[in-house]
Amino acid sequence: MSLDKEEVHQRLKAAVHYTVGRLCQKTGQEHHKEFSRQTIAAIAETSFRQCEIFARDLEAFARHAKRTTVSAEDVKLVARRSTALSMYIQNKSEELNQEKKSTGKRKSKDAEESRDQGL
Repeated sequence: MSLDKEEVHQRLKAAVHYTVGRLCQKTGQEHHKEFSRQTIAAIAETSFRQCEIFARDLEAFARHAKRTTVSAEDVKLVARRSTALSMYIQNKSEELNQEKKSTGKRKSKDAEESRDQGL
């Protein structure tokens, strides 16, 4: 069962619309506000178009670097247009790097302990 490009596009768009609707509903409840259907549709359409732009830019950055895989650095480049988004992604990147380092140290320590016990 294969989906053609247009069907995939429409399913993604519907998923974004659904998610935006849920987020608006949650936010509206928290702040005692209501979002009209037109507002939700406008936010969903804008979000979807922005994601398409980000995707094209990410592909272009990776292709320019002669890579087939998008890297974290490509994401940081895309985010540079928005100060808040750029700062958020930079912080998340640093968190992930710290987690990697601590996980790597634990793995090294575990390997040493295993080796020591085997002696």
